[in-house]
Amino acid sequence: MMDWTDSNCRRFHRLLSRRSLLYTEMVTAAAIVHGDRGKLLDHDAAEHPVALQLGGSDPAQLREATRIAADWGYDEINLNVGCPSDRVQSGCFGAVLMTQPALVADCVAAMIAASPVEVTVKCRIGVDDQIPEDVLPAFIATMRAAGVRRMTIHARKAWLQGLSPRENREIPPLDHALVHRMKDAFPDMDLSVNGGIGSMAEIRDHLRVMDGVMVGRAAYHQPWDILGGADALWDAAPPFADPGEAAEAMRPMILDHLQGGGRLHQFTRHMLGLFHGRPGARQWRRVLSEGASTGGIEVYDAALSRTRPEQ
Repeated sequence: MMDWTDSNCRRFHRLLSRRSLLYTEMVTAAAIVHGDRGKLLDHDAAEHPVALQLGGSDPAQLREATRIAADWGYDEINLNVGCPSDRVQSGCFGAVLMTQPALVADCVAAMIAASPVEVTVKCRIGVDDQIPEDVLPAFIATMRAAGVRRMTIHARKAWLQGLSPRENREIPPLDHALVHRMKDAFPDMDLSVNGGIGSMAEIRDHLRVMDGVMVGRAAYHQPWDILGGADALWDAAPPFADPGEAAEAMRPMILDHLQGGGRLHQFTRHMLGLFHGRPGARQWRRVLSEGASTGGIEVYDAALSRTRPEQ
């Protein structure tokens, strides 16, 4: 979700679901240690519960980044061992670390020692020519021995050579059944499944076996379909009856953002799929896509008017 789940995105998603755990974009440990910490770590209090996702492979650097991030009050610190992008590989973090479980164990142990909140891991089922049935349980066991109690498993291999990051999200076959078997093999671990999950019906099916479900692309591109009814999983009433109500509720937040010098598209680029599959969805996307980069609240109002039945 790099370049997607920024603070504005998370504030929008939090409006739709009061219970779902939200994740930041992946931030490198080096950037936190040496860069603009406020820019990288600042977030709105309304985003909670929210997890900070870190990338890195240096235990000392990850420990320091975790110690620094503690002051920002995140609810969880997550180490990403699943991202297959070229820039992640070149920095020796992300999915390539599936080949170095002992190093990952050193990293998470260092993070746990410095963190006041839970440290978790997100991984793949394997990379390249690894045999997932052998690699994945050994990797989970190594993380458990290092002190990790909660993991999210993307049910695809990552091919680090020959596939682009986008292709790695679509081409390697999904193996949800293998991930389900990991819950049987590690009943003491809190395990969530990720990858190719696109509806609330699928989420509920996975929750019959797994402790949790992480949804990325579908939650971003069809936010109402995934997040609009997510709170019912906790037997809580959804905040809104329909996406139109949610869009109306976003208006004051967007207006404050504009009055503070922000740009409309900084929020609405995350909202294009709000009316996915509903009347007016195409016009909503068109008006925002064409006008949000230069326009103000009048553009938002015009887009919203296209979704109303009387129009």
